[in-house]
Amino acid sequence: MIARRALALEISGIRRMFEAAPPNAINLGLGEPDFNPPAVVRDALCEAVQRGDNHYGPSAGLPALREAIAARYRHITPEIGRESVVVTAGGSEGLAATALTLYDTGDEVLVPNPGFVLYPAHAKMCGATPVPYDLDERRGFQPDLDSLERRITKRTRAIVVNSPANPTGGVLSASAVARIRKIAQEHDLTIVSDEVYEEMVYDGKFRSFWGTHERVVIVHSFSKMFAMTGWRLGFVVAPPPIAAEINKIHYHLIACPPTPAQIAVLAGLEAGPSVNRAMIAEFRARRGLIGKALNQVPGLRCTIPGGAFYAFPQFRWPGSAGDVANALLRRGLITTPGDAFGSLGAGHLRLSFANSRANLRRGIRILHEYAESVGA
Repeated sequence: MIARRALALEISGIRRMFEAAPPNAINLGLGEPDFNPPAVVRDALCEAVQRGDNHYGPSAGLPALREAIAARYRHITPEIGRESVVVTAGGSEGLAATALTLYDTGDEVLVPNPGFVLYPAHAKMCGATPVPYDLDERRGFQPDLDSLERRITKRTRAIVVNSPANPTGGVLSASAVARIRKIAQEHDLTIVSDEVYEEMVYDGKFRSFWGTHERVVIVHSFSKMFAMTGWRLGFVVAPPPIAAEINKIHYHLIACPPTPAQIAVLAGLEAGPSVNRAMIAEFRARRGLIGKALNQVPGLRCTIPGGAFYAFPQFRWPGSAGDVANALLRRGLITTPGDAFGSLGAGHLRLSFANSRANLRRGIRILHEYAESVGA
């Protein structure tokens, strides 16, 4: 017999489109930088492997790496130490370990709509109920916080937030961060903040939830920071009592994170912010390109993303998001149907601009051709 938790889950719409794609399709579907990791990171990995650093390490991660991660947050809380850090197998495992630590059967968890596909799935895996709260497209996908607060019940345990956001590219305003903190404090809730796109903010300023509330868990990843999605390395930052519990769950999921990759990302952190500066500048340029171009496609309207590397245009073409995404797939363009991210994604497509400018232009041409074919 198959467990109910497995039967209740669906294959991600992101993966479904990627795996159904024809050869040589233009991939604007996956959220994956088209860069190599910085040279200092690659070199450190090779040296670690050749040196023989290929064995099990501590469950929570190498002490030196945990210390370097903690140092990233000392401008907010000077007292933070490595006991607040757990190194994980990517942000996805960090999210799963956090959910398994915090959510219980019968709990409710507030998740953004539209939002990343793992948030409701992880709640369901824990026997909890995901409760969507609306992101307002008219306000740059800021959360409707009055609506969010009305959704809180005596069973609500946590609020999941994501800024910069997948799939919308929205960046939370200072007032939204402050209001969410206040709501969490008044209702005794934990904030789970997915901050994997921290470096990719093009308008305004990134605001971490760390230090805003005594019960905050930050989930982060080196996948986007160092363009190393296939290496599967991330981290969780939490108050020490919560971090210790997350580490217990984390151990039973993966035992320990990969040692050579940890040595490599430590070298990247020690090299400073300049190692990924060119990548961020290129994403900024592509954001400008795709934001303008999408709004010139008949039948498309796109809110310019403030961060991450996603655009989330709304279409006025016949059919559902799945219909449109499949039609574009047959033309050689991979996109993701917006309703894979929740009910408010209906009528949208997610396009990743983590691809070359040449491929972005080719993808835009296919969108124009499709718009013409449906009489837009």
